[in-house]
Amino acid sequence: MTLPLVSIICLCYNHARFLRQALDSVLAQTYPQIEVIIVDDLSQDDSVAIIEEYVARYPHIQFIQHTQNQGNCRSFNEAFAISKGEFIIDFATDDVLHPERVAKQVAAFQSLPSQVGVIYTDAELIDEQSNSLGKFYQRSANGQLKPFPAQGDVFADVLGRYFICPPTMMVRRAVLEELGGYDSSLAYEDFDFWVRSARHWRYHFLDQVLCQRRMHAASLSRQVYTVGDRQLQSTIQIIQKARLLIQTPAERQALVNRIKYEARHAYFTGNYPEAMVLLNVLEEEGGTSGPYRLLTWLTQKRVPLQFLRRWYYQWRYEGTAA
Repeated sequence: MTLPLVSIICLCYNHARFLRQALDSVLAQTYPQIEVIIVDDLSQDDSVAIIEEYVARYPHIQFIQHTQNQGNCRSFNEAFAISKGEFIIDFATDDVLHPERVAKQVAAFQSLPSQVGVIYTDAELIDEQSNSLGKFYQRSANGQLKPFPAQGDVFADVLGRYFICPPTMMVRRAVLEELGGYDSSLAYEDFDFWVRSARHWRYHFLDQVLCQRRMHAASLSRQVYTVGDRQLQSTIQIIQKARLLIQTPAERQALVNRIKYEARHAYFTGNYPEAMVLLNVLEEEGGTSGPYRLLTWLTQKRVPLQFLRRWYYQWRYEGTAA
């Protein structure tokens, strides 16, 4: 039986410290049918020199070098346009793949219905020195997941909360083709991809640790919104898209939970115009209760409560959207 080709799209921006470990993990895959495409998005460190070294040693690697910074969404789309794989991995070059990662996810895809478009897994979190910080998902003393991550129709789940570790995903090419790739108008890709893909495709969770996710100061996932943050503006765009896709009361409630979470986040980081937009959407969706009427008033008056940020973090991580 002919094995399907898997394209690993490696996105690099100032990852020189981690790049060799990342690329070595790609090249160490036990699965034989792999296409490797590296995009450097105008790194200011030694990333390009390291990539060129690997390209010289491994001529099958395709290398796209940017002369202007494009961002993750455009960088990925450029590589996806020249890729040929039936399955795609979006791989940040500060993370690390386990040797069996591709083989195990391809085997899982081959055992599942064609409507499954995304397979994701658990991950080990590591710091800048590659020390283990534990697993992405919480587990009981005997190793059981609590709770088991959502699979199948996960549309309401991705609306209401973050629960997928992005670097663990393998995506069926047909999903990305249907979506037209990532939305390049956005500052980040994962939430929008989850919302748009989960409306029509099914997700599957493979209960194995198949990659290491790097947690460091530069990680987008570790950042709190700054004033005028493009990520927040992108989140508002995604929420507006999601409103058009809602089909059930449960999905609407999940979206309301998301809007509440993002409105709190926007307010307590001083993004008053964005918070007001979100609170207006919340009212339109019928989700405005007493505390959020107060939050609307505080936002309208731009009452600066940043000194309550510690309280905010406790609030932020309550509920399903945390």
